[in-house]
Amino acid sequence: MNSRQTVERVEGRMTQAERTALSDRLMFEAAIELINEHGTQKTTLKEISERAGYSRGLASYRFGSKDGLILELFERFDDRWKDHLHGYIGNAHGLEAVRQAASALRDFLKKESGYLRAMYLLWYESLGGDSNMRRLLAEHHDVYRHDARSWIEQGIEIGEIKPDVDPALFAAQYCAFSFGIVYQWLVDAQALELDAVFGNYIDNTIKLLAKNE
Repeated sequence: MNSRQTVERVEGRMTQAERTALSDRLMFEAAIELINEHGTQKTTLKEISERAGYSRGLASYRFGSKDGLILELFERFDDRWKDHLHGYIGNAHGLEAVRQAASALRDFLKKESGYLRAMYLLWYESLGGDSNMRRLLAEHHDVYRHDARSWIEQGIEIGEIKPDVDPALFAAQYCAFSFGIVYQWLVDAQALELDAVFGNYIDNTIKLLAKNE
């Protein structure tokens, strides 16, 4: 049974809304696979549709253009990351939020390495000029820094983080570590022992931030 026959068999038991959600998911998964295999420039909407098991024109009909699909892919990735992060942090603040955020990134990297590799290819290609992806990425970076800054501000407020710690500078450094460690892992996963790297980062960061009683 080929991929199209498999899709048709599954869709036969679904509502229209469920079929649309399924086709979107399968096309996004196909896009990730193709981007990792060939890069973004050589990945076409036709190939995405066919890899997902649909007619070659479905991705174009659904998303309008490759840029439209890519932007939607990024938004879905960001939603997935935010849900994962919230599952670790919850209502934590201060030092515990810092600790849980680093743990969340470590585990997300292990779980979603293929997705992350595709997104990094998209992100780095977007830096070559003014693009919707670059502007969207800048907006999301602002959100990431805002979240990290709030952890420190909350920790200072409750008296567990040193009052002379600059929340904005910490946020920039935290994001630099986060994006940098993912990049190193994707380039050569064997060169890093993630549990040791993240454990050391968490311990050292907590020591630097914690207010001595």
